Amino acid sequence: MIDVGALRALRSVAALGTLARAADELGFTASAVSQQIKRLERQVGVPVLAQAGRGVVLTPAGQAIVDSAPEVFQALERCAEAAQSVSEGAPRGTLRVVAFSTAVRGLLAPALPRLSARCPDLGLRITEQDPDQALHSVESGTADLALVHDADGLPAPLPPSLSQCHVHTDVGDVVMARTHPLALLDRPLTGADLGGQAWVTSPPGTVCHQWFRRLVADVRENPDVRHLVDDFATQLSLVASGEVIALIPRLARPPLKDGLVVRPLRRQPKRAVHAAWRRSADASPAIRAVLGELR
Repeated sequence: MIDVGALRALRSVAALGTLARAADELGFTASAVSQQIKRLERQVGVPVLAQAGRGVVLTPAGQAIVDSAPEVFQALERCAEAAQSVSEGAPRGTLRVVAFSTAVRGLLAPALPRLSARCPDLGLRITEQDPDQALHSVESGTADLALVHDADGLPAPLPPSLSQCHVHTDVGDVVMARTHPLALLDRPLTGADLGGQAWVTSPPGTVCHQWFRRLVADVRENPDVRHLVDDFATQLSLVASGEVIALIPRLARPPLKDGLVVRPLRRQPKRAVHAAWRRSADASPAIRAVLGELR
């Protein structure tokens, strides 16, 4: 009989390309993962990995095993869910959740007290991950539920083994000092209002920097980007100086200190937040409970 842990290890090695990266994902040492792979090879009687430079690749036998792995894990998960459902259907145990940082702050953290009151036997173990990595973690079985966003207005490609649903729409606003001239306007801001303003923005490559570039794309005067800061609380400390303004997603926005105000935009930048989980866990009481709170 094939060891399920060894099968999971092979699947992670196949996805990540090296024993070391698979070990990091699984929380083991590279030596332990290597021993699991060797145990699997003894069980099936043929090599499943071959060296390829500094990494490894699947042998034909290894590829065949990995291709069949989703069916094995889905069957095991259905057995676990069936056992839980007959036990009063109450959510229990630990649900492993992966999410991008602002979803942890703005969605999961506020939901925890309500979830604890409703489901005292259910615990969440939350890990911060970017959307691509989060989907891989759920698909590979190292996480149970992922929160991801469509950074560019398009949904991330969803593996066929996963289900998803929309849980939130995040919106960006402009934050400024109360003494700033734009703070006197009692209407949503337009592109014309933003021309020539000084900004603190998130660094290039981030979702918020993409939002910023699209926001000022039609502004005649080039934006004066004075600071590049990834932490939103630090951005707000610079905004409080009265020198700059900032575009900040509502999920990421900490409570504002006195002296700061928010102004909405006429063309609001938005991103949809989705929850994703394995199709084999569609009936999971734990996942349903968490989704109920997030919605």
